[in-house]
Amino acid sequence: MEDPDMAAYANAQPMPMTAVDVLGQNLQALTQIVDSQQQMFDRQQEWLRRSQVSFKMPKMMKDDDPEAYIEAFEHHALMTGLPQDYWASQLGALVVGVAQAAYRAIPREEARDYEQVKEAILYRLEISPNHYQRLFRARKRPDERRPWVLLQLLRDLLDKWVNLVGSDREDLADQVVLEQFQYDLEERTQHWVRQHSPRNCEEALKLAEAFA
Repeated sequence: MEDPDMAAYANAQPMPMTAVDVLGQNLQALTQIVDSQQQMFDRQQEWLRRSQVSFKMPKMMKDDDPEAYIEAFEHHALMTGLPQDYWASQLGALVVGVAQAAYRAIPREEARDYEQVKEAILYRLEISPNHYQRLFRARKRPDERRPWVLLQLLRDLLDKWVNLVGSDREDLADQVVLEQFQYDLEERTQHWVRQHSPRNCEEALKLAEAFA
């Protein structure tokens, strides 16, 4: 006679899973994973579509300053939330002339890397430290020789020309700019400023503006 306790125990035990049951569970789990990934992909695509729609920037003109245009491009890309993976292709589609030729010459495997694209374009345009050094030392145009404009221009060019290091970076940079600032001033203003031996750019600027 069957022991009722043993029968109850046997009935309480889970039935062993067959291969079909295991396969069904695996398929269900896989379906859930695929559905979740698809939803995530759809959200990413929608976000990307909105980013690209909002990224509206005028195409580069042949008379534009390439470096200034690239800086404006980067600022606009950040403000509109354009994913950085798409910066290289977007910039390549917007530049013209020599910059466009430089972009087309980049190997396909490197053309997705924005920094490499940017570097290749600037190199082709000969925008390098030597380029900024020449601009720093060159005689400035009349509209660039107003004291405040001239000082700001020299500071910007120096920052792009050299990468100074050390704790005295600012002092050293100030002295280099001070020397060039006095050299580029109008002759009478230059003589007046040098007479007073300014110790830094701010003193030189005050003297130049007071004379003007």
